[in-house]
Amino acid sequence: MAMDSANLTARGVLAVAVTFVDNAGVTRVKAVPVGVLANAVANGIGNSPSFDRFVFDDSSTGGPVGDLRLKPDVSKLTVLAAQPGWAWAPGVRYDQDGNVHPGDSRGLLVRVVSELAEQGLSARAAFEIEWCVSKGDGDEFVPACSGPAYGMTRLTELNGYLHDVLAALATQGIHVQQIHPEYAAGQYEISVAHQDPVTAADHLVLVRETIRAVSVNHGLRATFAPKVVADGVGNGCHVHLSVWREGENLMGGGDGTFGLTPEGTSFVGGILTRLPALLAIGAPSVPSYLRLIPSHWAGAFQVWGLENREAALRFIAAESPNIEIKCFDGSANPYLALAGLLTAGSAGVTEGATLPDPVDVNPATLPDAIPLPSNLAAAVEAFETELALITTFGPELVDAITTVRKNEIELLSVLPPEEIIARSRWSY
Repeated sequence: MAMDSANLTARGVLAVAVTFVDNAGVTRVKAVPVGVLANAVANGIGNSPSFDRFVFDDSSTGGPVGDLRLKPDVSKLTVLAAQPGWAWAPGVRYDQDGNVHPGDSRGLLVRVVSELAEQGLSARAAFEIEWCVSKGDGDEFVPACSGPAYGMTRLTELNGYLHDVLAALATQGIHVQQIHPEYAAGQYEISVAHQDPVTAADHLVLVRETIRAVSVNHGLRATFAPKVVADGVGNGCHVHLSVWREGENLMGGGDGTFGLTPEGTSFVGGILTRLPALLAIGAPSVPSYLRLIPSHWAGAFQVWGLENREAALRFIAAESPNIEIKCFDGSANPYLALAGLLTAGSAGVTEGATLPDPVDVNPATLPDAIPLPSNLAAAVEAFETELALITTFGPELVDAITTVRKNEIELLSVLPPEEIIARSRWSY
């Protein structure tokens, strides 16, 4: 255990929040008093399997029968700087026989990382986290700042708030590499340091909930939803990813395009080929496709290119070479997103996948550029037929994911964009 109960109590911690992310991309929680933490680690916390089929609005097609055990990973236990008296740990759900629940997304990512290691490969990942800040606690979005996009004015307007965000993250051991105002009204972005994939996903959850807590403390409200207002650009959640063998980054130092090694090329190729299917887990909501439109730096085309912010895969050659997956957004479950990307990349290495020529212009200007799916139904259809993904995810998780997606499609697709956005704005 990273920190025993007496130590936590001495630091003023009364309870530990244990989180898991459901298939709709919503972070759910069970919490235990500090004195019960050891029992939670050993025996878990009761958790209904119906959460596998929760939709963003808390409706569910899951039944009332059955129970899982949510066990905190106390190696990641963190005292929360913006929530006095609380600590946090990510959880994994187990069945009654002590096996990892087949529908648990963090358990899936742990397994995928292990299977990648069997190929002699490892990965490093990081997220760029965009969010919008609203005044007050009402359901309408009222930007908490009014300065221009990327303008210093926005830092000045909310300097105390952003200071507290950075201070809380630093106290919690999160290394922030960059923070700045973004394009949309009331929008900011934080980039964090790359980590192993499981830690990267854990940190995304922790960063989001820290931002949410600091926002509440300042009388503000934060949303990471892919679309916040109808005429805004929306919140992306870009993934930076690199693949390694024996301490060497396979995305640099090679003879391929932009210095890619043969395995690095195949890894990227495996992802690029499977992007339509990957959207079902990386852009997994109906409002995702109100954001994923051309000429908005959202990566709406199935192309790659060097520092091309309109390409779905932006290749970054400077410093530590990596790819940025730009078409993913804030409604994604980070564990599913990374598990899908690693599965696709691994399959590419096995297949010896190649890459098409990179695109160095806005792909919207090219008559033969292939657009990514323009709606969730098309992405789900691609996901259901993508063998590498459905084999790795397994039938139980695939069924839960597709059921949640289809329920959301039925719930929202007939509504106008303004209503879709209003109904989903505060779920993420």
